[in-house]
Amino acid sequence: MNSDQLAGKWQQMKGEAKVQWGKLTDDDLMQIGGQKDKLIGKVQERYGYAKEEAQRRVDDWINASASNSGPMKDQHSKPPNQQMGKNATQQELANKR
Repeated sequence: MNSDQLAGKWQQMKGEAKVQWGKLTDDDLMQIGGQKDKLIGKVQERYGYAKEEAQRRVDDWINASASNSGPMKDQHSKPPNQQMGKNATQQELANKR
C-alpha cells in the first residue's frame, strides 16, 4: 500500500491504528490524516523509537493491513525476537489441535 492508498483508506484504518498504537490520541490520529510521514513521526514521538524503527514498524503494519491479514497488534510492546508473524501463529494453532 502506498502513501496515496493510505490516505484514501485512513478513515477505515484509523481504528486499527488506534488498536496498534494505543498511545496515539484521537487528536494525533486526526492530525495524521492518512499521511504516512506524520504517522511515523507520531509513533516515534509517543513510543520513543528511533526514526528508522518507527518507519519499519509503520511499514510492517501497513503491509500487514494491505495483505488483509489484519494489523500486527501489540508488536510495539514486544522485543523483535518475540514478535511472531501470521505463519507462526497459525503453526501454534495447528500444534494445539
